Amino acid sequence: MVTYAGEIPWAIGNIHSLEIFSAPNMSLNGEIPHSILNGSSLKAIYVMLNHLSGKLPDIRSDSNLEELHLWGNNLSGNIPESISNVSKLRNIALMANSFSGHIPNSLGNLKFLEELRLWKNKLTIETNSNGEWSFFASLLNCKYLKVLDLSVNPLKGVLPTSISNLSQTLQVFSCADCRIEGTIPMEIGSLNNAIILELTNNELIGSIPTTIGGLTNLQYLGLSGNELQGSIPHDLCGLKGLFELSLDDNELDGPLPPCLGELTSMRKLQLSFNKLHSSIPFSLWSLKDILKVDLSSNYFNGSLPLEIGKLSVLQHLNLSMNSLSNDIPSTIGNIRDLQVLALSSNRFQGLIPTSFGDLVSLESLDLSGNNLSGVIPRSLEGLRHLNNFNVSLNRLEGEIPSGGPFANFTSQSFMKNYALCGPPRLQVSPCKRNTHRNSKKTLLHVLKYVLPIVVSIIIVVTLIVVCTPLKKKRKSTNSTTIEDSFPLKEWKRISYDQLSKATDGFSGGGKFRHCIQGNTF
Repeated sequence: MVTYAGEIPWAIGNIHSLEIFSAPNMSLNGEIPHSILNGSSLKAIYVMLNHLSGKLPDIRSDSNLEELHLWGNNLSGNIPESISNVSKLRNIALMANSFSGHIPNSLGNLKFLEELRLWKNKLTIETNSNGEWSFFASLLNCKYLKVLDLSVNPLKGVLPTSISNLSQTLQVFSCADCRIEGTIPMEIGSLNNAIILELTNNELIGSIPTTIGGLTNLQYLGLSGNELQGSIPHDLCGLKGLFELSLDDNELDGPLPPCLGELTSMRKLQLSFNKLHSSIPFSLWSLKDILKVDLSSNYFNGSLPLEIGKLSVLQHLNLSMNSLSNDIPSTIGNIRDLQVLALSSNRFQGLIPTSFGDLVSLESLDLSGNNLSGVIPRSLEGLRHLNNFNVSLNRLEGEIPSGGPFANFTSQSFMKNYALCGPPRLQVSPCKRNTHRNSKKTLLHVLKYVLPIVVSIIIVVTLIVVCTPLKKKRKSTNSTTIEDSFPLKEWKRISYDQLSKATDGFSGGGKFRHCIQGNTF
């Protein structure tokens, strides 16, 4: 392999044994030497992402060239007809240049052609009297064609029914941004091995052909940016391997087929800017591996279920500009990979879930134009990646958080929430500074210093109340006489003579000196 920088030397073509010339992204300029493309041994040329200019030279019919990669330069002029005589050519990659004129119908002579990539040029296609492309009919001989990418060229015209003549091995068919008119022919369903089918940003009308539902190998279907009408065919639910469905920016109407929730391989669902209505099918929230859901600018109604929180790997959710209502499910806070959450211009009510503070990957949060109330949760201060925030046109109240990303937001984020308060730069009313905090602090001060005094006083008073009656009672008890203890009425009167007789003249002895013993009758 030989590589060069600067201009390509003309003498390169004199190296008869040169089979591969590779010089990608090396700032090469000037024109391509005729000699290099006509070397008898050259099989592949890779000179992409340079600054080559001028026309593509004619190529000899006896060339052994198989790979021609000149994309990402400044080449111009027509694609030479002589290229169709290089019978061994398998891959032609001339995209991202400035080629103009018709795409040669003679390219159909390249029976070994596998890839034809001509996107982002100024090419056109010859049409018949009906405005249909004649180029497709010429590709009938290209039995091994796998990739046909003509996107971003002003091709105009109408897709022909002869699209069915394209190789059954075709895997990629892309004609995005080509100003194609008319309807999508039903014959497009003949591309049985198609993996990518892209017709975005054209002027297509009519309905989506039901025959597309038979392309069971399809992984990407891009029909966005057209004028397609009617409902989304239930037949699309047969595309079990579909990775991305892009039907946004059309005039599609009717409900969303619930069976789309059965496409478990789906990673991106883009249906924005249509006229779809009814509620969002519950089955849609079972697509556990989906990364992006954009249903914005439609007429969907109803509420969001708690099951939305099961979309654990979801990164982008846009449901703005619909008629969705009721509370925003707090379970959305479980979607830790979520980067974009847009729920603006709906009829959501209730509080902003504090669980949104768990959306650690969130970069953009738009809740504007709803009926949300309550405060902005301070948990959002922890979202360090949040750089776009909008809660305008709601009924929020209280102090706007100031920590984390809120230090960088402007008044545009909070407009027309008349009960919000914060610093002057946010153009909201000033907060009654620390009223709640001061009252709380005062209460704590009272509890800390006054309460012990009050408790002490209560204890002293209690002791006085309890002890005073006890003291009086004790005093009363001490002054009690024997007579008080023994009532007089129970005493028996005894005469002196009786007492003398009873004690035998007051005589008697005992251990404790003398005692009086007597018996009364």
